[in-house]
Amino acid sequence: MYLSTIDRPHAGDDGAKPSRRKVFFLLSGNVFALGTVSLVTDISSEMMTAVLPVYLVVALHLSPAVYGVVDGAYTGATALLRLVGGYIADSTRRRKLIAGLGYGLSAVAKLGLLAVGSAVGAIGAVIAIDRAGKGLRTAPRDALITLSTPPQLYGRAFGVHRTMDTIGAFTGPLVALGILAATAQAYDAVFVASFCIAAFGVLVLVLFVRDHRDEQPPKGTVSVSALGGLIAMAPVRRLVLAACLAGMVTIGDGFVYLLLQHREHLSVNWFPLLAVGTNLSYLLLATPLGMLADKIGRLKVVLGGYTALVLVYLMLFGPFGGTALLLVVLALYGLFYAATDGVLIALAGPVLPESLRTTGIALIQTGQALSYLVTSVLFGLAWTVWGPASASRVAAVLVALAVLILGLLLRGIPATNTDASGTGDLAEEHA
Repeated sequence: MYLSTIDRPHAGDDGAKPSRRKVFFLLSGNVFALGTVSLVTDISSEMMTAVLPVYLVVALHLSPAVYGVVDGAYTGATALLRLVGGYIADSTRRRKLIAGLGYGLSAVAKLGLLAVGSAVGAIGAVIAIDRAGKGLRTAPRDALITLSTPPQLYGRAFGVHRTMDTIGAFTGPLVALGILAATAQAYDAVFVASFCIAAFGVLVLVLFVRDHRDEQPPKGTVSVSALGGLIAMAPVRRLVLAACLAGMVTIGDGFVYLLLQHREHLSVNWFPLLAVGTNLSYLLLATPLGMLADKIGRLKVVLGGYTALVLVYLMLFGPFGGTALLLVVLALYGLFYAATDGVLIALAGPVLPESLRTTGIALIQTGQALSYLVTSVLFGLAWTVWGPASASRVAAVLVALAVLILGLLLRGIPATNTDASGTGDLAEEHA
């Protein structure tokens, strides 16, 4: 798995450059180690994600509007902590440590759901803690992927990572479904199992993921003024605006699955399988679309993903239903994630300087998370006031408009690293 010429570009007895074929097909072992951590952690996370919407709306009888607030907290809580975690990781050069703290915080939060019972406020607080852990870990993890990969392979690296991540996301709902079936709908059993699996993910991180502290600039390089300089970079500003817009037009997975359940009158017992369908599509498409993005352009793939999302929202209350609707919607929803999740960060990687790589990624993700918080609340209100059909159609129109604006905002973003810190030389050396 390990490719020494990527981790240490001048390795080798004769000092020869690695062949184009080796660089093209192989990635650093750190990418696979991080992928394994994400795989295990996502089993835990998706066990929760698969049961929470139906647990809150059906078991606890929350209205769509209240669920929107809780769902917004689920993602919006990551917003500011993404930025704080990214800045601390860059300034201390301890990306693995900050990521580990985030994974650990999320693991502990799983046990919190056992203690809060049906108190909506307490449930929201525990969910916010869980997502705060995600906020701390995401940017350092993604920065480690870029620091372990030559720039021309960013799309491939994120595609492979997201594929492994999605194997966990695919497995998690099945595990939750099996536990619920075996325990007569005992949600507590799901929460305990989720904690145990998350704790194992932290152990894998500690044992197998390597940090890149030796490649970072001297201590003191990262500062508030340097952060201001990062924001002043035109490509970074455009990426942040694009991420905010993307978050502003994207409703949560829970809403999509609740809309499908409402439309098709699905049994609560089968609700977790909706996430399984999406994750299967994502799993199959993440690596091919990452490779395609490196080949034809990452922006084209991202815009194609949001076009698929338009179709998803329109089809939720379209002219046909039944099994065909479920299969097509879940396939397109998985395609949307495969084309946008890792590819958007791959698009950002080349324009972010190494010294602020984690902070830059966190800045982009923070903009998206804050926008999502607002959207989740507004969509819950729209569902309550206008009804689910009208709310989903308005969402589709907004995404269609966003596709056009994203194309203008992100046009001309460079595909290779232009940073003076030396990453550009690395890209040239591996070309």
